[in-house]
Amino acid sequence: MEEKVTRAISSFNKELKLQGFKAFQIEGDGAETRTYSRKEFYKICLTTGESKIHYSDKTFEQEGTILFFGNPHIPYSWETISTAYVGYTILFSEDFFKNSERSESLQHSSFFKIGGTPVLQITEEQRSFLNTIFQKMIAEQESDYIFKDELIRNYISLIIHESLKMEPSQNYEQSKNASSRLTSVFLELLERQFPVETTANPLQLRTAKHYAQYLNVHINYLNRTVKEVTGKSTTTHITERIITEAKALLQHTEWSISEIAYALGFEYPTYFNNFFKKFTGTTPTSYRISEV
Repeated sequence: MEEKVTRAISSFNKELKLQGFKAFQIEGDGAETRTYSRKEFYKICLTTGESKIHYSDKTFEQEGTILFFGNPHIPYSWETISTAYVGYTILFSEDFFKNSERSESLQHSSFFKIGGTPVLQITEEQRSFLNTIFQKMIAEQESDYIFKDELIRNYISLIIHESLKMEPSQNYEQSKNASSRLTSVFLELLERQFPVETTANPLQLRTAKHYAQYLNVHINYLNRTVKEVTGKSTTTHITERIITEAKALLQHTEWSISEIAYALGFEYPTYFNNFFKKFTGTTPTSYRISEV
């Protein structure tokens, strides 16, 4: 078996994991590369400049001031195109935000969902207001105020709600019955398997049967429920998500096809090649070449 590969994690990750939150100014941090485990942290950036954002299997070309929302369960990468690039970044764990009753807004926000749009174009008036919020968080994290974590959570919640006002979510309905609740749990569990960051911990939940066992429900009930609520089978959701992750790994890592196959839970690269070609019409190698 080939040597297992892990995406590099810097010492910054230890500090971030310990605190659960970090805010910093981009223009004041240009000389430092901050590498961290994206699988554990949400990210919100307010930036001004020209950039290209690769989010899941989509690409967003942006110019001007934008607000970006990064979900720890969705792979993304960022290309800075302009020479002048300024703004702010906050990183926070789900556990940090869940200590607040306001965490519900995080789960329902369309900006953090795989099918949503993670980028908002920001006007000058909005930029001025949001700048103030980010600056307050940077100042607060260094303070000795005993309730500063709760105050920072309020600021994060304010950013999310201001963003929802700019572009209200189309998927804001609450779960009304057992079927929708089970489907929501399944979809959240599915997203929690990603992004895949290392071949040392390959994907474990790969079939509808695996998810049914994990959720302690009969597979037929899970399949019927998910199909009823979403119009897609459990297997289709799983397949589409694995394909999305495969595309992201092919585009944004230098892992070999064999390493990607193993990381996604395939016993042999041939199985992965056949799976990928069946659902995309092309081989992993051809897809990687076409996206370069």
